[in-house]
Amino acid sequence: MPTALITGVTGQDGSYLAEFLLAKGYRVVGVVRRSSTTPYERIAHLVDTLELVSADLLDQTSLTDVVAECTPDEIYNLAAQSFVQASWSQPVLTGEFTALGVTRMLEAMKKAAPKARFYQASSSEMFGKVVESPQRETTPFYPRSPYGVAKVYGHWITVNYRESFGLYAVSGILFNHDSPRRGLEFVTRKVTDAAVRIKLGLASEVRLGNLDSRRDWGFAGDYVDAMWRMLQQDEPDDYVIATGEAHSVRELVELAFAHAGLDWHDHVRVDLSLVRAQDYTLVGNAAKARKRLGWEPTVTFEQLVALLVDAA
Repeated sequence: MPTALITGVTGQDGSYLAEFLLAKGYRVVGVVRRSSTTPYERIAHLVDTLELVSADLLDQTSLTDVVAECTPDEIYNLAAQSFVQASWSQPVLTGEFTALGVTRMLEAMKKAAPKARFYQASSSEMFGKVVESPQRETTPFYPRSPYGVAKVYGHWITVNYRESFGLYAVSGILFNHDSPRRGLEFVTRKVTDAAVRIKLGLASEVRLGNLDSRRDWGFAGDYVDAMWRMLQQDEPDDYVIATGEAHSVRELVELAFAHAGLDWHDHVRVDLSLVRAQDYTLVGNAAKARKRLGWEPTVTFEQLVALLVDAA
């Protein structure tokens, strides 16, 4: 029975990954921060089948101890401050978790489990002000937020530990991926939740920023499959994971409100205070993952929006 260690196990991706690995017969150990509260909603159905241990990405000793104790075969580093907008109000904290936290995890692996295989959750936000479209593994990074900058650090420190110490360490450059387990602060959930609340008479409108902002949206359940596939290869490498299709927030709104039986024009208001100072279009080229990993997305954008509305 292989052992997988997951940081960020209580998040969207962590919960789907834990489910995925448990179904494959893994022993799954999830890292959680010690807290007076236990925000385990996303893994409530899994708490009897996985192990939870306390550690913190800000504390090197705790991470090294956990890795030494559970002796993982695979380490998935998914924990981060993951909301782009929040990174502007908490840039230093974002750097501590999302950038330096990766270094601490790699150090823990190097010292306590150097034969393990390491997955780092990189992000399409590293491309930012894109220099080519669609973006692929060789596209230069041009991040436009503290979050994107921190993710670039995490990405390159993973490459450096792989090349300097011979560790099996990879990065998955994942484009936007959502699910009913995504937080309501993300636009996909904000829109689909609002459509249902308005349908039920619990709200009358929703305020959004730039309706023409475009992203490459996929389903989180598909993307954790790609994470696992990366760690099953003979040689470590980095991969873009994306659907290859860009859709606007306007399309998201149209589909969500139509699925709820509403005319979005009656309820959506543009709020200029919500418009990002710097916006850009992100769309990924996952040809390398398709060819080498045999990975394909299974949920279309239209199916994803319907899924989010039905689950709201």
